[in-house]
Amino acid sequence: MMSPFDMIGMSTPISRSDTPPCKPRTERLLRRADIAIIWLVMTAILAQTAYAASGGQAKFKRGSTQYIAALGDPGATSGTGAQLWGLWPMDPGPRGIKLNRYQSLKEAGGIAPARWKFDETNWWLEEHGLIMEPPTVPLPPGRYLVTGGRKVTAVLTIHPADSQGDRRWELDSGATLYDVTHLACRSARYTPATVGGSCSPAKAQQSAFPVAPGGAMPSVEGCTKQDYAVLIVIGMGVGD
Repeated sequence: MMSPFDMIGMSTPISRSDTPPCKPRTERLLRRADIAIIWLVMTAILAQTAYAASGGQAKFKRGSTQYIAALGDPGATSGTGAQLWGLWPMDPGPRGIKLNRYQSLKEAGGIAPARWKFDETNWWLEEHGLIMEPPTVPLPPGRYLVTGGRKVTAVLTIHPADSQGDRRWELDSGATLYDVTHLACRSARYTPATVGGSCSPAKAQQSAFPVAPGGAMPSVEGCTKQDYAVLIVIGMGVGD
């Protein structure tokens, strides 16, 4: 018998060109519509069925869309270092600050209108040059149903930390990290390149944005940059 997740794999693939880029205002609504379509396809399945994994039944429930900031080899199906991954429990884009509003953010004591706190030693940008709130790090252990909004949906398992504090991650069904990366959403973390050095969004070049789907985020003078893949979470393991 075909599993419900095999059925999902038979759905019409969403090509890279069909996937709307993450954009503010009206075009961002297209991305939400894209995610809503994925939800419509999967909701009935997720609400009533179970997925056999590791000799047991892994049940998933739908919730509000969340986003994972992930690090790793795009071609890998498993790895270590998930203690460095993070979770945005809601879309950080609409809660972001434009680069040309950075001075106003400073004058507000680093408190954004959405009430998140900016850290000048550890800050994030998204593909349109919006300063984002940081994700919650580390990503909690558990099972996440993830997709890149293209053609692959997979179960991501984050294991508890071992004695050295390392957390393993793995994707099922042979899916790679690239397969479940939402290419239109780009993100990077910026920290001072030297101890005590300055790393400021004021040095970011607005002309470097937007970033093409799958492209690297731009460098910023005085900063060390770390690019992250963005995964869309459309279901959470029940009991995790």
